[in-house]
Amino acid sequence: MALPSFLDHLKVLEGCGLVQSEKAGRVRTYRLSPEPLKLAENWLAEQRALWERRLDQFDAYVMTLKEKDT
Repeated sequence: MALPSFLDHLKVLEGCGLVQSEKAGRVRTYRLSPEPLKLAENWLAEQRALWERRLDQFDAYVMTLKEKDT
Protein backbone atom coordinates (compact mmCIF):
# COMPACT_ATOMS: atom_id res chain seq x y z
CA MET A 1 0.00 0.00 0.00
CA ALA A 2 1.34 3.42 -0.91
CA LEU A 3 1.95 5.92 1.88
CA PRO A 4 -0.65 8.46 0.66
CA SER A 5 -3.32 5.73 0.62
CA PHE A 6 -2.28 4.61 4.08
CA LEU A 7 -2.51 8.17 5.40
CA ASP A 8 -5.96 8.54 3.83
CA HIS A 9 -7.09 5.44 5.73
CA LEU A 10 -5.69 6.84 8.97
CA LYS A 11 -7.58 10.11 8.38
CA VAL A 12 -10.83 8.18 7.97
CA LEU A 13 -10.18 6.17 11.14
CA GLU A 14 -9.36 9.38 13.01
CA GLY A 15 -12.52 11.03 11.69
CA CYS A 16 -14.55 8.10 13.05
CA GLY A 17 -12.84 8.38 16.41
CA LEU A 18 -11.20 4.95 16.18
CA VAL A 19 -7.68 6.39 16.38
CA GLN A 20 -6.16 9.55 17.79
CA SER A 21 -3.08 11.29 16.47
CA GLU A 22 -0.53 13.50 18.12
CA LYS A 23 2.10 15.54 16.33
CA ALA A 24 5.47 16.37 17.89
CA GLY A 25 7.69 18.20 15.43
CA ARG A 26 7.76 16.23 12.21
CA VAL A 27 6.56 13.01 13.83
CA ARG A 28 2.89 12.07 14.02
CA THR A 29 1.98 9.26 16.41
CA TYR A 30 -1.31 7.35 16.21
CA ARG A 31 -2.96 5.32 18.93
CA LEU A 32 -6.15 3.28 19.09
CA SER A 33 -9.18 4.60 20.93
CA PRO A 34 -10.79 1.62 22.67
CA GLU A 35 -14.17 3.18 23.52
CA PRO A 36 -15.66 3.23 19.98
CA LEU A 37 -14.37 -0.31 19.47
CA LYS A 38 -16.15 -1.41 22.66
CA LEU A 39 -19.42 -0.02 21.30
CA ALA A 40 -18.94 -2.01 18.10
CA GLU A 41 -18.00 -5.10 20.09
CA ASN A 42 -21.16 -4.83 22.19
CA TRP A 43 -23.35 -4.44 19.10
CA LEU A 44 -21.70 -7.43 17.43
CA ALA A 45 -22.20 -9.54 20.56
CA GLU A 46 -25.92 -8.66 20.57
CA GLN A 47 -26.20 -9.57 16.88
CA ARG A 48 -24.38 -12.84 17.45
CA ALA A 49 -26.72 -13.78 20.31
CA LEU A 50 -29.74 -12.90 18.18
CA TRP A 51 -28.61 -15.04 15.24
CA GLU A 52 -27.55 -17.94 17.43
CA ARG A 53 -31.03 -17.94 18.98
CA ARG A 54 -32.68 -17.78 15.55
CA LEU A 55 -30.53 -20.59 14.19
CA ASP A 56 -31.23 -22.75 17.25
CA GLN A 57 -34.96 -22.20 16.71
CA PHE A 58 -34.61 -23.07 13.04
CA ASP A 59 -32.65 -26.21 13.91
CA ALA A 60 -35.37 -27.28 16.35
CA TYR A 61 -38.03 -26.68 13.68
CA VAL A 62 -36.13 -28.72 11.09
CA MET A 63 -35.70 -31.54 13.59
CA THR A 64 -39.47 -31.61 14.24
CA LEU A 65 -40.11 -31.80 10.50
CA LYS A 66 -37.60 -34.61 10.20
CA GLU A 67 -39.27 -36.53 13.04
CA LYS A 68 -42.67 -36.17 11.36
CA ASP A 69 -41.30 -37.72 8.16
CA THR A 70 -40.05 -40.84 9.96
